[in-house]
Amino acid sequence: MSNNPSPLHTEFCGMTFNTPIVLLSGCVGFGEEYTRVNGFSNRDTGAVCLKGTTLEPRMGNAPHRVYETPDGMLNAIGLQNPGVDKVVSEILPTLDFSETRFIANVSGSSVEEYYEVTRRFDDSPIDAIEINISCPNVKEGGVAFGNDPAMSARVVETCRIATRKPLITKLSPNQTDIAGNAQGCIEAGSDAFSVINTLMGMAVDIESRVPVIGNNQGGLSGPAIKPVALLKVHQVYQVCREHNIPIIGQGGITTAEDALEFIIAGASTIGVGTALFYDPLVCKKINTGILDYLQRHDLPSIDRLVGTLQLHQSSPVRCGC
Repeated sequence: MSNNPSPLHTEFCGMTFNTPIVLLSGCVGFGEEYTRVNGFSNRDTGAVCLKGTTLEPRMGNAPHRVYETPDGMLNAIGLQNPGVDKVVSEILPTLDFSETRFIANVSGSSVEEYYEVTRRFDDSPIDAIEINISCPNVKEGGVAFGNDPAMSARVVETCRIATRKPLITKLSPNQTDIAGNAQGCIEAGSDAFSVINTLMGMAVDIESRVPVIGNNQGGLSGPAIKPVALLKVHQVYQVCREHNIPIIGQGGITTAEDALEFIIAGASTIGVGTALFYDPLVCKKINTGILDYLQRHDLPSIDRLVGTLQLHQSSPVRCGC
């Protein structure tokens, strides 16, 4: 990684990122998906979040697993991956850690599985670990860990015991009180947050009258969820700023303007995912736009912009009326 000072350099959990951009889990495989695209460089990113990894190999869900929607995409891949042992022993040695940071994404169907996968990544060169708590807890009837504050905190607490590396909790938007959940995760040992994971959605084939997605429902990503994601980042930031906890803001970011909105709302870094599928070189464009904004506003670095949102001084409205 370059030692030259740059306004785009971002501090995150004790690490220095080249830029504020994090390539999101599931969108770049295990770090190799875009290295063969002419013009793409990992140096344009701050970190790459690897595909969700479980203890044992998984084949994933039956097709269809991806479907394009207006301003977004549904996916229900089903955590297809080769298992943590293969990722650690065969995939991590092929990654160039001098270009960017690499973050593991841990998934599981039980607290014990989260612990074991996290423990194995702890004994590896990975830079940080993201916990995907949107997975269903099979021992509790399939309730997603991330939708229950007590379960969320328990997973974080267990993973905290298993690793000394920075621990990032990926929060689900499919819950009642995301800020309250974040508070519990901080108390359990989370060092940072990814905000947000996908919203749940569905698409229907009107001729056959069945869901298009083989899993019936899937995670909605892309520009369609950006307004929701922005609000959730703002809400979580109210808790995080008291503890100096950084946020990876994500959900529909396709331009520098999108990225800047998330940073102003409270994100220290920003995640790019769905946009990569139709513009693999979007990171360079976003970086250029952010740099231009900093120069125009005479800001020496991104951290001067984080959480600078000025709210209107009016009574809160609870609905869109």
